[in-house]
Amino acid sequence: MDFQDIIYDVSEGIATITLNRPDKMNAFTGRMMHEIISALDLTDADDNVKAVIFTGAGRAFCAGADLSSGGATFSKGGSDIQTKQGVPRDGGGMVSLRIFNSLKPVIGAINGAAVGVGVTMTLPMDIRVVSDAAKFGFVFAKRGILPEACSSYFLPRLVGIQQATEWVFTGRVFSAEEALSGGLVRSVHPGDELLTVARDIAREIADNTAPVSVAMSRQMLWRMMGASHPMDAHAVESRGISARGRSADSKEGVTSFLEKRAAVYPDRVSDGLPNIFPNWEDPEFY
Repeated sequence: MDFQDIIYDVSEGIATITLNRPDKMNAFTGRMMHEIISALDLTDADDNVKAVIFTGAGRAFCAGADLSSGGATFSKGGSDIQTKQGVPRDGGGMVSLRIFNSLKPVIGAINGAAVGVGVTMTLPMDIRVVSDAAKFGFVFAKRGILPEACSSYFLPRLVGIQQATEWVFTGRVFSAEEALSGGLVRSVHPGDELLTVARDIAREIADNTAPVSVAMSRQMLWRMMGASHPMDAHAVESRGISARGRSADSKEGVTSFLEKRAAVYPDRVSDGLPNIFPNWEDPEFY
């Protein structure tokens, strides 16, 4: 598949999606939205891909929405996809929801400025490692608009309501160090080491774990953040243990451990996952 606003590369079981408008600081466009979604469709369908890394070309990760339309930039309200009531759906939200639904773990290697949708799109990523030159900003109130990309859901869950409100209400741009102390990112690194760190994390996942177990665990952890009672988690985990305990992967995982050798997991994500969320329905968008 040919892409224009991103670069898609797969090497040794790791897919790297690079936002690729370096002359525009990788500013977010409708085309970029559709290409990211398409790229994640590819990673989900490819059993050779065990993890996904997002990064940016040039000196920025993503400087936010493309503002080349001037004051009319946000007048259309969102993407070319509409709700049932004809309201344009937020393009950043389309990307965040697709990342949330990824069957592969997603790592953000944030190499520079991540502002507006440039930071909110990273919130449903599982792990964020950043360059010491990175800057962040939830600048929506300074542009007369509102948080988007499902950030009103993800941000308070990641950093707590007090930190979330401070960053959103002030709209200030802040450093990688503040992002680290506020719990937004895992770690800060020199720029020339960033992708190596991200790939090392991805490599550890790819080399040592069962892909189906990772895919199911990813959905369990994210979805249970919104559960109302631990019994919800108990029900999901009980169904999951029952389903996976009878799998070929489970037999291989135990046998390889006892035989002190590397496991070779036979189950494939592309064959489908057991439904351990029978009461979970994707919210209907009105």
